[in-house]
Amino acid sequence: MTDPDILDDTGDDHERLETELLAQDRDAARVVTADIDETTAQKLVSDLVDDGVVTAVAEQRVLVHEPSTEAFDSIRQLAVFHCGWSAARDGHEADE
Repeated sequence: MTDPDILDDTGDDHERLETELLAQDRDAARVVTADIDETTAQKLVSDLVDDGVVTAVAEQRVLVHEPSTEAFDSIRQLAVFHCGWSAARDGHEADE
């Protein structure tokens, strides 16, 4: 009997495919914060203020993200931060 041709061996193909599919799933589950435009940021921050998650400090011209106590002078920075913070918190809860 002859040895199998190494070029015809497809034994590891399924493992490579599974690894690639897992990586794609991980990428799809990540929150993309770069796509937050100014209008979306304003709406999100307005909703966060209404919900008590963000407090506006008029004297200092900053917005404080209450759960993390981080202060921001940009609505867009706050929106991006909150999306990332929420994703990290939700991801951590899913791991438990």
